[in-house]
Amino acid sequence: MDYTARLLAKGNPDKLFTCLSSEETKFERSAFTIKKTEEGVEFDISAKDAVALRATLNSITQLLTIFEGVEKRARG
Repeated sequence: MDYTARLLAKGNPDKLFTCLSSEETKFERSAFTIKKTEEGVEFDISAKDAVALRATLNSITQLLTIFEGVEKRARG
């Protein structure tokens, strides 16, 4: 079974895209693309199975957590 998901991270599109676009986006059983939108950055994810989908979502979440931490430190 194949899976797809779309995730929108709202925020500064230019900064988000610059920070996140250099990350590895293709794995053995999943992949994702990143594109800027007016609201932020959109991740389009495809996976061959549910475990690969979860792992890819976890990877993206980790990237966003790091970005969020850096943003907070820069403001604080």
